Amino acid sequence: MAKAVMVMGTASHVGKSVLATALCRIFYQDGHRVAPFKVQNMSRNSAVTPKGLEMSRAQAVQAEASGVEPDVHMNPILLKPTDGRTSQVVVQGRVQGNQSAASYMGSGKDALWQAAQESFRYLSERFSVIVMEGAGSPVEMNLKAHDLANMRAAEMADARVILVADIEPGGVFASVIGTLDLLEPHERRRVFGIIINKFRGDPMLFDEGVQFLEERTGIPVLGVIPFLPDLAIDEEDSMGLKSLRYRLREGSGIAVAIVPLPHLANFTDVDALFWESDVLPFFGKRPEDLVTADAVVIPGTKNTMEDLAWLSASGWTDALKMVHARGVPILGICGGFQMLGQVVRDPQGFESYRETVAGLGLLPMETELVSPKRTIWVHGYLAGPYTSIPVKGYEIHMGQSRFVEDIDPLALVGPPDGPAQSEGAVVNGMAVVGTYLHGLLDNQGFREIWLNMVRQRIGAKPVHSGLSVAEVREQAYDRLATAVRGHIRMDLLYAAVGIKTRRLRHSIQHPQHPKEGSHESLS
Repeated sequence: MAKAVMVMGTASHVGKSVLATALCRIFYQDGHRVAPFKVQNMSRNSAVTPKGLEMSRAQAVQAEASGVEPDVHMNPILLKPTDGRTSQVVVQGRVQGNQSAASYMGSGKDALWQAAQESFRYLSERFSVIVMEGAGSPVEMNLKAHDLANMRAAEMADARVILVADIEPGGVFASVIGTLDLLEPHERRRVFGIIINKFRGDPMLFDEGVQFLEERTGIPVLGVIPFLPDLAIDEEDSMGLKSLRYRLREGSGIAVAIVPLPHLANFTDVDALFWESDVLPFFGKRPEDLVTADAVVIPGTKNTMEDLAWLSASGWTDALKMVHARGVPILGICGGFQMLGQVVRDPQGFESYRETVAGLGLLPMETELVSPKRTIWVHGYLAGPYTSIPVKGYEIHMGQSRFVEDIDPLALVGPPDGPAQSEGAVVNGMAVVGTYLHGLLDNQGFREIWLNMVRQRIGAKPVHSGLSVAEVREQAYDRLATAVRGHIRMDLLYAAVGIKTRRLRHSIQHPQHPKEGSHESLS
């Protein structure tokens, strides 16, 4: 059976996901066959596996850091919030339906727990080390009896537990000691180390804090991890965007506005824009922010109907139509693509009580939300004058879109074993582009064509950056692993997990990729 180590947190967004990613990379570098595992994840940011099944993006990223393909068994339960009270429940990659939070928490979870156990067995038979991640806090006492993702999972896997606390908001001593105090004695015995995360300044200033925690809890502090900006690693959910979302970037270059949809999903689609040296992406705060934009991206959403209604009610629809009239290029991705059409219908109420919402009217297209959800990886080539430019991405959507007039497709794509079909839409030389392809901007060829079109419009010279998203992410995993190695007691970690250190793979020290102002941090 595989050895398991679990990263739990004193709260949400303390750094569990990225620290788990770091451990995955460290064990991989040290020659172990490692896989991530999180019983239950709540996030609108999801990924599609090579088999066409849906899972959390956080565990897909951790799989990439582990040097293996993502597998739904790494995240058997995914909850995708559709509004403040309801989530779509995805079990082992397939949609089971929508459920309210009250119904989900109050219902028996025998079938879900059986799926979780089955998935862990599947991984433990194929990997030597499992890096597990908890969800939120393990001591939400009103929820603890029904919690599948924390101590119940640790006991199933016989995992040793690291407790992580974020020092940035303050109260780190109370959060650590309080969490440990609320654990049952047998649960607390699983905790072999504490990590203090996101420390700014000289870590020696926290030496007395380390001493206090170790004396008070009897548990060693494995390390004090500094705040690490510019990691270029996907955030688990939109909480990670709070520091960026409403901030206009300063400097010179292409200003790309990103519409801050209330139910924003798969926001990592825009990551590549933050890594281009002359591109200044920003999440707008008000419709008036579009006045400064050289281009606009309408990202994906978990609730197209409600977000489309929000655009109209809050003035964004008028602002988008105004910048379009001025010739500002607009790119819509997935839900953003659906919004570009004339109307979106939801007759079966998959997302909303609204049966019909008017679209932006920038594409001659109608969309109806239907089941089942389409989840698939596709690849092919751009259409039109760019037929030699390869493109790939993944689709996650319930909508079927129909064009009411002839329109040029963006690309011709299909699954590896299937025929190519028209995908997306292009109007007036990319003045408006719509696509269902998540990860479209990760494609260097398309990204360069689109950005150079924007540059040409504002009188700037074309640029060939040569930026490879895959290389940036690989370098990021190595930099993250190096940083975490340098700030934790690896001997205690390996001894607690019960495996031997055997550094077989050489971790290359890559130079920092120039991406000033990036929003990523160790979170």
